[in-house]
Amino acid sequence: MSTFDFDRVVDRRGTSCLKYDFGLQRAGREDLLPMWVADMDFALPENILARIRERIDHGIFGYTDPDDRYYKAAEGWFERRYGWRIDRKWISVVPGVVYGIAAAIRALSDRGDTIIIQEPVYYPFREMIEENGRVCVSSQLVEKDGRYEMDLADFERKIREHNVKVFILCSPHNPVGRVWSREELKAVGGICLENNVRMIVDEIHCDFIFPGHTFTPFASLGEVYAKNSVFCTSPSKTFNMAGLQIANIMIPDDQMRRAFRKINSANGYSQANAAGLAAARAVFEEGDEWLDALRDYLAGNLDYMRSFLKEKIPGLRMIEPEGTYLVWVDFSGVTGSYEDLLHLVRDEAHLWLDEGAIFGKQTRLFERFNIACPRSVLKEALERLEKAVQGRMEGK
Repeated sequence: MSTFDFDRVVDRRGTSCLKYDFGLQRAGREDLLPMWVADMDFALPENILARIRERIDHGIFGYTDPDDRYYKAAEGWFERRYGWRIDRKWISVVPGVVYGIAAAIRALSDRGDTIIIQEPVYYPFREMIEENGRVCVSSQLVEKDGRYEMDLADFERKIREHNVKVFILCSPHNPVGRVWSREELKAVGGICLENNVRMIVDEIHCDFIFPGHTFTPFASLGEVYAKNSVFCTSPSKTFNMAGLQIANIMIPDDQMRRAFRKINSANGYSQANAAGLAAARAVFEEGDEWLDALRDYLAGNLDYMRSFLKEKIPGLRMIEPEGTYLVWVDFSGVTGSYEDLLHLVRDEAHLWLDEGAIFGKQTRLFERFNIACPRSVLKEALERLEKAVQGRMEGK
């Protein structure tokens, strides 16, 4: 029995919370239950909060850099959780993974270069590529029997046809929930090595793995893979600390690391968030027990959602996630229209989900569903959806 109360509902309204306080600005209305953006509705445990309070109570928040204690904590986390030994010299501390990916794009490519992604995928990838003057090409993931796979033949063909310079890999994958196997990672990494394509690896969801699956840090495949890649990690997703602006970008290759730090300097970024550094060190040192309990709770939420959809909304098809706390749901069994899907979700179910269309053109009838919330909230969201779908069936 967990000592942590993940069933407790914390009212986040009135805290300038993106998820709950910006419905009118973001969605044009305030009556929607938000299950969209990938942050969690769980408060940090008392032992971590006490560490953060201790730093705040000092009262001075001047320029702050990661020190030896910070690096030891980060090294300990990755070795303890994944058996992966990192070198502190690889680490650049930045405000977030998205910032790190954007800086890496500029460090590893020139304007006009082509960068490849695998859609459906986290939509800021395409935005960052195009807004930095690069060309984006996609190798579509292929769904087979409810599980997505890489199309390696298409991937390699497009690399050669478009003279691709960089590949952004999402591992674990957002939104389809795949935890790539060691063999899959070696295959795609090998294609990149053979074609002189540098890799940016987004591993922000690495701590959320469901039972029966194992996360493989890409750098752990071997030195030749590690030195061709930039690894983007952060405790912000794991411990719901995005507002504290902290991420660790790890780059084993000296030349690539210098290029990244030059871009970071050009962006005018140097010292990290003081509270973020303190919080990150605290969770790296004392966060294991809470995270393990949280993963069990999320597995329970997933079980609940799976059973609910099967029993009460069989027209919806859930893609079984292997990792992340995001569930990719196919609505094509209840509607064949993108516009009608929006009407169903927002106007009838009064839910705010992330539309499949933003992750790629071919997934317009999907929605991304965040289950990192108390079960009572998840239950309410699913019941709203059931009522909306049921109302349509009764109206026919």
